[in-house]
Amino acid sequence: MKAVKGNKEYTIDEMQKKFYQDSGFDIKGDSGEIIAYGRGKTVPYDDHMQAVKEVERLQKLCTDLQEEKSDLQKELETLKAEKKPAKKAGE
Repeated sequence: MKAVKGNKEYTIDEMQKKFYQDSGFDIKGDSGEIIAYGRGKTVPYDDHMQAVKEVERLQKLCTDLQEEKSDLQKELETLKAEKKPAKKAGE
């Protein structure tokens, strides 16, 4: 496995994993997938606010779509009720 931070990359073993993770290094497996993120990382405020705005946008979109779905279900029920099969004269 590897410990990666910035342009530094070290090959480590399981016993060194905690030390490097505590030092802020991301730990990657042999195939390149991240096993653990380094401690002490922060996200820039602009990135955080961008994520917050995107979450708010998606929540509003979800609410709008749920309302639209509800309206369409009511309309469908109304149309089904209006189109009940009429009995034929011979029955």
